[in-house]
Amino acid sequence: MDSLIPAWIDNRLTPFDKLETHRLGLRHKAVSVFVMRGDQTLIQRRALTKYHTPGLWANSCCTHPFWEEASHVCAVRRLKEELGIDELDLKSCGTVEYRADVGAGLTEHEVVSVFRGDVTEAIDITPNPSEVMDVRWVGLDELTAEISVQPEIFTPWLKIYLQRHLDLILKA
Repeated sequence: MDSLIPAWIDNRLTPFDKLETHRLGLRHKAVSVFVMRGDQTLIQRRALTKYHTPGLWANSCCTHPFWEEASHVCAVRRLKEELGIDELDLKSCGTVEYRADVGAGLTEHEVVSVFRGDVTEAIDITPNPSEVMDVRWVGLDELTAEISVQPEIFTPWLKIYLQRHLDLILKA
């Protein structure tokens, strides 16, 4: 059941296989989390074993909810599974939709529930090596500059969020 995610088929939300959803480029639900510390955000470098965009830098956490899993529950679960972060108060930033080629014949066409969690001091981060190979805190201006110089080392969705939806994330 873990590989079934909510995808729209014939305009109806349906449980569908995650990998097949990406092969077909179907519109589907997703979750993204930005952990913020002042003007810095926590980014992660995806593990090399990920089925798409391995080794690329992404926002703090992103995933697909299981079929019938609430987006907020999914966001909390994946922060713990990917980064070992728990008990972080997440605020909803709203929903965005995008479509991006993620390589290997796969497409993300996501309707994303975006969340933000704020910390004021150092937090315990324990990356799961099967999900995350590195993490770092970076200022948003610095991150935007890095993306303009080396866009190929960042996931398509991180670039989309910063270019099109930064105001949504910042005002949460």
